[in-house]
Amino acid sequence: MVALVALAPDVVLGTAGVSVTVARFDLLDAHTGGNKGFKLREHLHVAQAGGYTRLLTFGGAWSNHLRAVAAAGARAGLATVGIVRGEPTEPLNPSLQFCQTQGMELVWWDRTTYRRKHEPELLGNLQRQYGPAWVIPEGGHSPEGVRGAMDMYIPGFDAIFCACGTGSTLAGLIAASESPVRLYGVATLKGGDFLYREVGTALGWVGATETPGRWQILTDYHFGGYGRSRPELDAFIHSFQQRSGIPLEPVYTGKLFFALSDQLQKGLLPPGSRVLVLHTGGVFAAPCRD
Repeated sequence: MVALVALAPDVVLGTAGVSVTVARFDLLDAHTGGNKGFKLREHLHVAQAGGYTRLLTFGGAWSNHLRAVAAAGARAGLATVGIVRGEPTEPLNPSLQFCQTQGMELVWWDRTTYRRKHEPELLGNLQRQYGPAWVIPEGGHSPEGVRGAMDMYIPGFDAIFCACGTGSTLAGLIAASESPVRLYGVATLKGGDFLYREVGTALGWVGATETPGRWQILTDYHFGGYGRSRPELDAFIHSFQQRSGIPLEPVYTGKLFFALSDQLQKGLLPPGSRVLVLHTGGVFAAPCRD
């Protein structure tokens, strides 16, 4: 069961009368906690039911998704292959070192090739080389991933906030919740408006029809782009951790809680609102500064 932690009002500097509760999904598992494990559940079930012995997926050099797939595959007795975006570097960073300790085979693709990872020709080549393999899209962004994320919904709140990378988790929460609950996704990468389209597509995967009227993506808290940080964000993370005892990192959760604090100060929600924030982990990721 996920732990729910109530924040003191001064931690998020919110509007008077707004209560904030943190769902500590990051504490569920050391390696597959947060939203990653939920998005992988059905993938593992389908792979095993279909007789697959290998999982193949994609991610950047600091990808928490790669870590989670490597750990989940090892526990399930499945071989894993990770297609890594970018050029190989030595020594490997701690995230990729962990993937290797879990038995994941790392395959490096340059960024141009990586952008074509959805093309049938490249996927066919991968299956010929590593198959038969069950392919998990980057970040678990798939019907299976959205259905898994639906299990993260916790009722009893007026508004829910989560970080957005691919939009799968937000889509799952929207699909599982009902009006008048409002949902807010904080885009962790620059140019996050495309996530409206991604979330809409993901809702269609699970048969949900929702317009953006009940949910919104906050796109102004990327601090320069995915994996980037700035002194203002670093200072906020340090202060938040000191006051709350809850660890954050600058890729996902730091931006999430910064956006929450800023929006509450601006009066996004009326007094008396009950807010839930999903802490989905990501503490393994490392920032790159401008």
